[in-house]
Amino acid sequence: MSVIIEGGQPQRGQGGGQGAPAVPLDAQAVRDAYRRWAGVYDTVFGFISAPGRMRAVAAINALPAERVLEVGVGTGLALPHYTPAKRVTGIDLSPEMLEVARRRAQDGMPATIEALLEMDAEAMTFPDASFDAAVAMFVASVVPNPRRMMAEMRRVVRPGGTIMLVNHFLAPKPGIRRGLERIVAPFSRALGWHPDFAMDTVLSPAQMAAATLQTCNPLGLFTLVTVPRDVV
Repeated sequence: MSVIIEGGQPQRGQGGGQGAPAVPLDAQAVRDAYRRWAGVYDTVFGFISAPGRMRAVAAINALPAERVLEVGVGTGLALPHYTPAKRVTGIDLSPEMLEVARRRAQDGMPATIEALLEMDAEAMTFPDASFDAAVAMFVASVVPNPRRMMAEMRRVVRPGGTIMLVNHFLAPKPGIRRGLERIVAPFSRALGWHPDFAMDTVLSPAQMAAATLQTCNPLGLFTLVTVPRDVV
């Protein structure tokens, strides 16, 4: 196993889509938030995010894909659950989160962890078609420009490959849940993610039409989205 840490250049911008969040994030806001969260992330978020994370990893493991990119690998909670057939590269913008992932990876993994890289999801340094599949877990509502992240994931995944997202998305219909999401939205910069993040902020109309959606516990708060790489 070879675990590498290297730098990347942040790119700033705004997500597209009619449901774009009201409060913008930038790369520094994300770094600052996850610097605060790094030491307690597994305890605070590990349990509630586990069903979505495990469903995403199971879906990746079921693919014939060998080379896998995990975008926003964070503290590496998913890494122990990939099968031995997978060769996984993880990237994240937070060096503090990556340090936790690096320690976790040093304990040994079923899969081959090829690298853990400090890199901006909106400006990856990988060559085109470097991976068979890419998965972003709880990341789409974090990056400043989700459509740019999606474009980068398409670029680095080979034709015929698969892109997966698991995320919390804004409730599709007005009601109590959507009201709560809107109330919490002004605190996006402190949280480091958007509670009011709509699916069309990251997916194009064609991708929305082609996507396969699976709700995840707890209470359907998260959704696993599978999109064929070749749909633009």
